Amino acid sequence: MAIIIAIVISKPLEIKIFEKEINTVLLKEKNEMMLANKKQVANYFQSDLDKNKAQIDSLKSDILKKEKEVNDLYSVYITEAEGTAGTKKLGKGPVYKEKREKHDAALQDLSILKTTNQAKIADLETKNKTLEADLDKKVTETQPIIEGFDGLMARINALNKLPFLPSFFIMLLFLAIETSPIIAKLLSPKSEYDFKQEDNEMGIKNMLSQNRYQSELQKKTDAEIYDKVYADIKEDKELYNYKKKSATELLKLQADGFVEKQKKSM
Repeated sequence: MAIIIAIVISKPLEIKIFEKEINTVLLKEKNEMMLANKKQVANYFQSDLDKNKAQIDSLKSDILKKEKEVNDLYSVYITEAEGTAGTKKLGKGPVYKEKREKHDAALQDLSILKTTNQAKIADLETKNKTLEADLDKKVTETQPIIEGFDGLMARINALNKLPFLPSFFIMLLFLAIETSPIIAKLLSPKSEYDFKQEDNEMGIKNMLSQNRYQSELQKKTDAEIYDKVYADIKEDKELYNYKKKSATELLKLQADGFVEKQKKSM
């Protein structure tokens, strides 16, 4: 009991004495919680961000592929005109014209593709900014909860993470204070009060013992008396004849009742 009291009393004092060290532990835990919270919130939005990024990359890739196709067609009709490839005839003949038209059609498709894809990319980038803003908002909203993580239970847990020895000595100090009156009493010689107390306790014990003995004796005596009374009653002929007569009358009534019941059912 004294140990429990010492622990209960010493804890608040320990929290006050080691307040700076506890604040350091709590600050470290808060920082870890903030990082974990930010990572958790980021993971929540990450799938949407990754999906948008993949779509943006795909749209940009389509534009690059189309640009390469246009550049290749440009090279084809230029070399045809120069006579270095294709028909290898210098000048702008029918083949050149055909290849030029194919290039121009691809260039027009590229222009349309750029306009369409860039609009889609702009929309996806706007969505990404919205998601990032929502992420920052969510982190900001949860910040006060983490900042408020310094209640009594948090401080006790932080105290338990500090070196054990200082807290142990403080607990021993309070334990010594709590148990010192008991120890002093055990070591001091008996006084007049102690002898009187022992005498009173002995008197109470003797009285209780005597009452218990008298109660057991009374119970035993009552049992012997009742055994004798019932033994005498058992030998009483008059009582026997009376009970026999009553039982006979009861059996007759039961028999008559059974007969009447049978007659009614016929």
